[in-house]
Amino acid sequence: MRIAVVGATGRIGAKLTRTLLDAGHQVKALSRGGPALDALVNSGAEPFLGSFDTGAGDLDKFFQDADAAFLMVKTDWSNIHGHYSAVGQRFVDALVHSPVRLAVSLTAIGSEVAGSTGHFESFYKLDQKLNQLSQIDLVHLRAGWFMENTLAWTGAVAKHGRIGWSLDPNLKTPWVATQDIADLAAKELTHPTGERRVVREVGSQDLTMPEVAAIIGREIGRPVAYRFVDRTRPEIEAEYLKRFGTPETWLDDSQTLAALNDGRVRFHGSRGPLPTTMEVFIRDVWKPRYLKSLADDQEAETFYTWSARD
Repeated sequence: MRIAVVGATGRIGAKLTRTLLDAGHQVKALSRGGPALDALVNSGAEPFLGSFDTGAGDLDKFFQDADAAFLMVKTDWSNIHGHYSAVGQRFVDALVHSPVRLAVSLTAIGSEVAGSTGHFESFYKLDQKLNQLSQIDLVHLRAGWFMENTLAWTGAVAKHGRIGWSLDPNLKTPWVATQDIADLAAKELTHPTGERRVVREVGSQDLTMPEVAAIIGREIGRPVAYRFVDRTRPEIEAEYLKRFGTPETWLDDSQTLAALNDGRVRFHGSRGPLPTTMEVFIRDVWKPRYLKSLADDQEAETFYTWSARD
C-alpha cells in the first residue's frame, strides 16, 4: 500500500512511518523538514514538505497518489479550539477529491461529547469535520491520556516528592503510550475492515492518580504523594495567571478536568491490554528524565512544581 502520514516526524508519526516501511509499504511523510525527516527518507520514506497545522505547502497534492492516510493535529495553544476546526477543514479539502479510501485519525477520549469539555471539545469539532468525508472509510482512534504527559511531573517529584493536579483522586482514567498508538494505527491502516465509520477506544491501563504516584514511588525508591488541587480557589487561579499561563489555557484546562471529574468524558466500551504498561513506561522513559531533574537545581518552576510545594 501507499500510505500518506501527517506529522511523520512526531513521536507517533515517526514510529508509525518506520513500522509501515518495515512492513514493506510505501510512505509519503509530511513534515516541515529537518534532520528527523532526513532520517525517515534514509529509511525509505518519500518526503513531502508542508503542514496542515499551518497550511504551508501544496497540501492538495499530498493525498493525490495515496491509498490510505494517517491524520493528526498538533495543538496550537494560542488558538485552542479554532485550530482543530481549521485543520480538519484542510484535511477535508485535500481528501475529498483524492484516491484515498481509508483514513485513520488520532482523536481523543470525549470526542463524541458536544459542549464545553475543554480540550476534548477540540476533538469533537475535528471528528465532525472528518465525518463529512462520506466516500472514505474512517477510523477514529480515541486515545486516553498519553503516558508521556506524566513527564511534566518529574520536576515536582524531584523537588517535593509530590504530584499536584486536579483529577479527582478516586477517578480512574485511561493511559496509553504513544508507541502503542502508532502500532494500532499501523494495524488499522494495513488491515482495513471495510466499515464506513469505526471508533477504537485506545487506553492501556485505567489508573487513579494515587495509583500513578505509587507506581512512580516504587520505581524511584521514595514515597510519592498525590495532592488534589482545587481549581475553584481564586488564589490558585491568580497565581497561574500571574506566572504560568493565559486565561484561555486556564479555562481550557479547568473545563477538561471538570469534564473528566463529573463523568461527561469517559470511555464506554471494552479494551484489550496494550504492550506498554505504566510500570514499564515509568521505568524506561520517566525515571531517566526524573534523574536529570533531580540533578538540576536550576530547573525553572512550572505550575506543576508550584502545585506540589510544601
